[in-house]
Amino acid sequence: MTADQPREVRAEDAFDTAAVHAWLSSIVDGLVGEPTVRQFPGGASNLTYLLSYPDRDLILRRPPVGKKAASAHDMKREFRVQSALKPVYPYVPTVLGLCADHSVLGSDFYVMERIAGTILRGDLPDGMTLTEPEARSLSTALIDRFVDLHQVDADAAGLTDLGKGRGYVGRQVKGWSQRFVAARTDNVPDFAEVMAWLDTHQPDDVATVVIHNDWRFDNVVLDDAREIIGVLDWEMSTLGDPLMDLGGLVAYWIQADDDDVFKMARRQPSHVPGMLTRAEIVDHYCARMGLRPENWAFYEVFGLFRLAVILQQIYYRYHHGQTTNPAFKDFWMFSGYLEWRCREVMAS
Repeated sequence: MTADQPREVRAEDAFDTAAVHAWLSSIVDGLVGEPTVRQFPGGASNLTYLLSYPDRDLILRRPPVGKKAASAHDMKREFRVQSALKPVYPYVPTVLGLCADHSVLGSDFYVMERIAGTILRGDLPDGMTLTEPEARSLSTALIDRFVDLHQVDADAAGLTDLGKGRGYVGRQVKGWSQRFVAARTDNVPDFAEVMAWLDTHQPDDVATVVIHNDWRFDNVVLDDAREIIGVLDWEMSTLGDPLMDLGGLVAYWIQADDDDVFKMARRQPSHVPGMLTRAEIVDHYCARMGLRPENWAFYEVFGLFRLAVILQQIYYRYHHGQTTNPAFKDFWMFSGYLEWRCREVMAS
């Protein structure tokens, strides 16, 4: 049972399989013949491929083509984070090698072991059902593994230099505002009021911890017992404020009682009866972390704004013909919708 079947590689995302195999064979023993390559459809940022050898499956991660944010799609960083975290956070995949020779594939990329299991995307996969207690237990486990990450000792993991220290909140507000301005197209709002509100309402950092920055069901792997056995997509992980990470998580969490437009953007089965609500997620997380946010509205607005910027950056590439993936063609509409949601939270 899986919700993440790979498909034929899109023409624009193809690469030289022989060149990749030659490089990979130099660092991994026992690979027989060139692999069959297929592409995972999920994910709208970095590209993920399945390399199938006769006796094992491996995963290759690489950046997309086209315009990219300066700090995004850093394969060296993603590889390093997973290498360092693996000994202290067992849900991280085992990475095998990083290639910085652009003559092989055209960019940095890395290869890791595949964690076989189920990845939940928009809806539960065929044959999978969840009772309300099971849905509540699974969603609670998702938050518990999130807390476990935030409680990792960054010193013990050798990751003290992963971030820039205190001032994370301010750097994020400034950085994401700059990214939106750079990626704006003429069919979306300017977000000027939202960016100004975030700038004037930002709190001090509550802590500095290892954060994932993209925590959703479609970035975790479940085994047959529906236990979380893997956490994927460490592209944006860093040292930062845990409540900012929580704001990002909640922005993706679309509930059964949300409006129809928001439901169209749902990428995980957070609407299934029994799943924690956004308010319950915040309460459960803060109880486990011993935090009491005095201005949760800030983190909620930031999470929604950050999501709008991510969507807009992806849409920018589609708008300018740098990708032809039809899944991106309507992202501009959600940017406008998220601006309205930000205003609603700001007003409340």
